[in-house]
Amino acid sequence: MLAANETIYALSSGSLPAGVAVIRLSGDLSFFIAESLVGTLPPPRQAALKTIRTRNGLVVDRGLFLIFPRPASFTGEDCVEIHVHGGKAVVNALLGELSTFERCRLAEHGEFSRRALENGKMDLVEVEGLADLISAETEMQRRLALEHAAGGLSDLYNGWADRLTRARALIEAELDFADEDDVPGSVSDMVWIDMRRLQSELSDHLAGADLGEIIRDGLKVVIAGAPNAGKSSLMNALARREVAIVTDIAGTTRDVLHVDLNIEGYAVKLYDTAGLRETEEIVEREGIRRALRTVADADLVLSLAEIGEEAQRNFPDFAGRVLTVGTKSDIHPGVHDGYDVLISSTTGSGLADLHELLREDLPVRSGALSLALPSRLRHRTLLNESLRAVEAALDSEDRGLDIRAEYLRQAATSLGRITGRVDVEDLLDVIFSEFCIGK
Repeated sequence: MLAANETIYALSSGSLPAGVAVIRLSGDLSFFIAESLVGTLPPPRQAALKTIRTRNGLVVDRGLFLIFPRPASFTGEDCVEIHVHGGKAVVNALLGELSTFERCRLAEHGEFSRRALENGKMDLVEVEGLADLISAETEMQRRLALEHAAGGLSDLYNGWADRLTRARALIEAELDFADEDDVPGSVSDMVWIDMRRLQSELSDHLAGADLGEIIRDGLKVVIAGAPNAGKSSLMNALARREVAIVTDIAGTTRDVLHVDLNIEGYAVKLYDTAGLRETEEIVEREGIRRALRTVADADLVLSLAEIGEEAQRNFPDFAGRVLTVGTKSDIHPGVHDGYDVLISSTTGSGLADLHELLREDLPVRSGALSLALPSRLRHRTLLNESLRAVEAALDSEDRGLDIRAEYLRQAATSLGRITGRVDVEDLLDVIFSEFCIGK
């Protein structure tokens, strides 16, 4: 268990060397330590250029100091930011000096954000959004993460939880004070009208979970087909570099290869797989088994076949969309029906059309592009629990108001676990381990 009264520090900027390095401190001793390094501190939230010295009087560097008194800081504690030159020797000397102070230690992964959560500066969804924002690589990932980090999703869930709390209060008032004039006997009728609206809202929200996970984790596109259909050549052409080995020997690709693409701001994870055919060769059979497993987990399959051959349209355990791609159009000129698109990885013919088909598939999934979407399995699981509890309350008209109110309590608890309003201590170590040190 990490001591909450310890002051923590870490490099909070990028890898070294860099033009500027930012070192952050948070905790009760932050201002005392800063004064020991530079003397008089600047006014809150005003940068000042200071000479940084060790307690032995040796100059470490000159840099900018900013102080953020509690509670108006990222963590809710007294915080200091030190901006110095981003050389490894400078940063190591400063971190080494900080380590000499008692009750001051290097921060653990995500510990600054964890303190922000514990001090009420952020909730759990906002923390997860911040982690996603740091790791975002595409425009849509950035937008989704920013929506979460800025509290848009939390506001939605907190609003639903408040409605459930109010509904329970009205039901309990009717149970306890039904004989009082100011508590109408039919008050619960209004509650169930609102709970049916909430049921619909939860269902509609869960319908966007697939899109949220695709934006966050990437659209999984698998290239499949018979040996020598041109799968590896297409992989290299779309990646615009040599990712896969290409030969005329059937069965060259034995394992699943993967490359990340950015299409219209969406992350697309492209997988090249072993050629699908009957074989007795042990290694190739394992490659085919892995290929079929990868296809089963795909969002979209590109089924390749050399023009003149039939492209496979059905794959075991996969019920999603299959695009058939006729390959090697440079050696099979003319019009060929039966494929969604014709390409030549050698000449580049048809690749723009295939790219357009991939691009068009993404906005179709996004609907109105509202990014207040659940993006993690944890969100989906707890939202489903909440929805089932609301449905149970609505379907239990013959079981009494006390039982129905208990179902609503369960629904509110599940929503509270998403944002961290209800005890989620068992989740915190896992969530914060995803952060880099310094955040």
